[in-house]
Amino acid sequence: MGAPLARFRFVPREVPLLTSDVAVDLLEALSSGRSHARTSLDLWIGEVTVKLEGETALIGGVVVTRSELEEVAKDDRTVFAVTDSGLLPVEVRSDRYYKLVNTGRGHAPTLEIDGIHMHRVAEVKPERDAAMKVALLGRLRGKRVLDTCTGLGYTAIEALKRGASEVVTVEVDPNVLSLAELNPWSRGLSDDRIKVLQGDVSELIRSFEDGSFDAVVHDPPRFSLAGELYGLEFYRELSRVLRRGGVVVHYVGKPGHLSGKRIHVGVMRRMREAGFSVRWVERVEAVVGLKVAG
Repeated sequence: MGAPLARFRFVPREVPLLTSDVAVDLLEALSSGRSHARTSLDLWIGEVTVKLEGETALIGGVVVTRSELEEVAKDDRTVFAVTDSGLLPVEVRSDRYYKLVNTGRGHAPTLEIDGIHMHRVAEVKPERDAAMKVALLGRLRGKRVLDTCTGLGYTAIEALKRGASEVVTVEVDPNVLSLAELNPWSRGLSDDRIKVLQGDVSELIRSFEDGSFDAVVHDPPRFSLAGELYGLEFYRELSRVLRRGGVVVHYVGKPGHLSGKRIHVGVMRRMREAGFSVRWVERVEAVVGLKVAG
């Protein structure tokens, strides 16, 4: 344990991005005969002025036609990258289907894998979802945080915003990191205080020193996709790498609750066995564990 781990070099790729909201802005400006339109090309992180000529918009040196904008305006879920090859969906098709999904004007996108959202998007938006989870960790100023499943990096970035001195975050899937590099809301992962590791956290966690973290955000894929991250053995590893009195926030969600499933009950039982005092926080759909043993 304690051997150096290879760090993933996270490099944001700044490509102009279009969503249905942006297309509507540009179409309205074209219809009004304006020569410029104010909108966003980075999923509402900021706003820019887009030049309009005739029935086209000039975006990043690429001419986008009215007909192309009309097609984008019809699709309120897809995020399109403006490239020299045209408008391309921000997605990866391999053995699984990965897609960056628009959640509305002014909000962070979510990641969808094989049709399953990786964030809550109905009652709360992804950026708020991440903030609620990290808030349960309490005061983070000067603390070292482990984020077990990077995804788009929202929880790691939020932990840094709340004062963490260092965040170690682990992502098993290189396709997810590839999409994160295209996502403006993920750019904070390039901060030197965030160490991104690419690998299986159920294995990498064995390389971390005992008591080397003050807090953990554990936000794994649902149980059916990553059952090992809900098991007693993994919870014991979480307990081992946490200092005594450290906190883990384990997002569980409520899959299958309509049919009577209560996954969090089994999670809480196993976490207690691993040395945590636990409570269920309904509004965040997470189990909060305080390390009391060891």
